[in-house]
Amino acid sequence: MTDPSAAAPAGRLRVVFFGTPHFAVPSLRALARQAEVAAVVTRPDRPRGRGQVVEPPPVARAARELGLRVLQPPRLRDPQVLEELRELGADVHVTVAYGRLIPPEILQLPPRGSINVHPSLLPRHRGASPIQAAILCGDAETGVTVLYQTAEMDAGDIILQRRVPVAPEDTARTLEARLAEEAAQALVEALRLIAAGTAPRQPQDPAAATYAGRLRKDHGRVDWTRPAPELARLVRAMDPWPSAFTWHRGRLLKIWRAQPVDASGDPGTVVEVRKGDGIVVACGEGGLLVTEVQPEGRRRMTADEYVRGSRLSVGERLGDGTAARVPGQAGPAPPP
Repeated sequence: MTDPSAAAPAGRLRVVFFGTPHFAVPSLRALARQAEVAAVVTRPDRPRGRGQVVEPPPVARAARELGLRVLQPPRLRDPQVLEELRELGADVHVTVAYGRLIPPEILQLPPRGSINVHPSLLPRHRGASPIQAAILCGDAETGVTVLYQTAEMDAGDIILQRRVPVAPEDTARTLEARLAEEAAQALVEALRLIAAGTAPRQPQDPAAATYAGRLRKDHGRVDWTRPAPELARLVRAMDPWPSAFTWHRGRLLKIWRAQPVDASGDPGTVVEVRKGDGIVVACGEGGLLVTEVQPEGRRRMTADEYVRGSRLSVGERLGDGTAARVPGQAGPAPPP
């Protein structure tokens, strides 16, 4: 494989882009302005929403709007896919949230290497849910990292990083939107360095790596025995998906907005109803002031509206007594 830091020939780099969700769209649009996009590789169309209507991924829609060639192979390891990518003759492959590992034989195709844009300050929060992990862990800042791709997930040498503060009110939704724009700018900068032959290679420290696994629906389950600040972060991190949730009178109750407050009582017990404000639920430490909820099968509403409609009162208990382990807590990276 040719050294990816070697000087690029005159003209724009020829690139194949791998990406799937909304997060990758700003990067694709920025790339289309700065490079020659030979093709866009994204996941196949699939059923979405309650109606299970088959829809293309956001990157596929954006690529077609830009007039770019779109490839949606079910499997990247198909020999025909490898041959098609080889024939495209890209200088660089760029991955932004494709959603699957890229096989080594594809990573090795372009002479100037394959790079990835990851929404964390690597080596912290490798893996599939780094944005949620940053909020769950109470990080004051996160960011984006552009790195060379290797067979080990998110472990390649770093080209550059951009830092982004995590605001106290940030949800995964709002933080992702800011990181997506920052990722696009970082990608353009990294490609300029690669084209000029000046892209650095900063090895990661494996001892500092943490891992944020793929989110599941049950990760949003509220364990009222946990400290209130931790649960407030859970609510923010699980917005928009899978949402933080508990149960009231045996029915699912999603929690969309909450903040820690001083309170005491048996975990899960409603210890105060604040008219016009919300409900205070006792936690393992302190209390959680819940201000916005969504009852099962209904719209989002203020907690005050829910109290009036359900006649919830002090002394009632929320939850079913079980909780899943929350992903994204600091820990060792998985073995390669």
